[in-house]
Amino acid sequence: MAFLSIENVIIKGVSACVPSCIQENIKLPVFLSQEDAHKFISSTGIENRRVSDEKTTTSDLCFHAAEKLIADLNWQKEDIDCLIFVTQTPDYILPATSCILQNRLGLSEECFSLDISLGCSGWVYGMSIISNLLSTGAFKKGLLLVGDTLSKINSKDDKSSYPLFADAGTATALEHQKNMTKIKKIYFHLATDGSGFETIIIPDGANRNRVSPESFINKEYGEGIVRNNLNIALNGMDVFSFGISKAPQSVNKMIEHFNLDKEAINYFIFHQANLFMNEKIRKKLKLPEEKVPYSLKEFGNTSSATIPLTMVTQLQRKLQNEKLKLIGCGFGVGLSWGSIYFSTDKIICSNLIEI
Repeated sequence: MAFLSIENVIIKGVSACVPSCIQENIKLPVFLSQEDAHKFISSTGIENRRVSDEKTTTSDLCFHAAEKLIADLNWQKEDIDCLIFVTQTPDYILPATSCILQNRLGLSEECFSLDISLGCSGWVYGMSIISNLLSTGAFKKGLLLVGDTLSKINSKDDKSSYPLFADAGTATALEHQKNMTKIKKIYFHLATDGSGFETIIIPDGANRNRVSPESFINKEYGEGIVRNNLNIALNGMDVFSFGISKAPQSVNKMIEHFNLDKEAINYFIFHQANLFMNEKIRKKLKLPEEKVPYSLKEFGNTSSATIPLTMVTQLQRKLQNEKLKLIGCGFGVGLSWGSIYFSTDKIICSNLIEI
């Protein structure tokens, strides 16, 4: 059973960076009519999305988030012992983008740097890995950089996915701290079902199906759904069934396993898949609306970045001024999913950066 309990680690701060370019879904030409667009917006809850320009990558967004957070924390860069970068839109096939970020941020050559290829569950999985690294005290301070620029790999002619996805990069700072009380422990439930790997996939471009002339040929898969094999292919019905079953199961398993007081949790922060799916999850868990914040309306589905982006945009004042008990849950591409319980105590929550 993939349950983890991590002690002696605290979250010191969180930040997020988004492109300054705003796309309004109501104006997208991919929709066949205004009625079509209104139905999509009503169902998904996504009115606007942030889309990067051609030259801006995920690492650029995460770099700016990290620089801001390091400055706000007043950390010395030479004291940062580890950097983990979670994305499915890296700068290159190789080398690892974390190595590029280590140098670009001016971190020590002694800094442990690692890429992780995960999407919607990426922040939760990344938190499990970096907190494990810090828990022993061998590493004292760490940065978790998480984000995606899915607009670059999405067909603008695919109404089933293009209006959903958007771009963002985030940074989470963690620190080793001895003799933490039970309430300060970080708990996880993590799970995987690779039999569903084709549910969200880019078929070509890596080594299983290498790029060929056929990879660039656009094909129609239904009315308003046109893409090639280098674009994201999304099976909406399978994703929906997966999300509404696995997400609440994961949260409940973690709560039960670690004997958590569900009523004492201040906020439940879910991967921002789409409003219809997330509301199903909220209702299955019997959670009040005020405990489940959304950033979907203005930022869309930013893949691995959604949980920390929601923290920054929806809970900034709470995080800065209060002690909070939080549960996060990420679920999606892989198929992969996981939940995290953590507490914060008046942490740094930087203002949203736009570039």
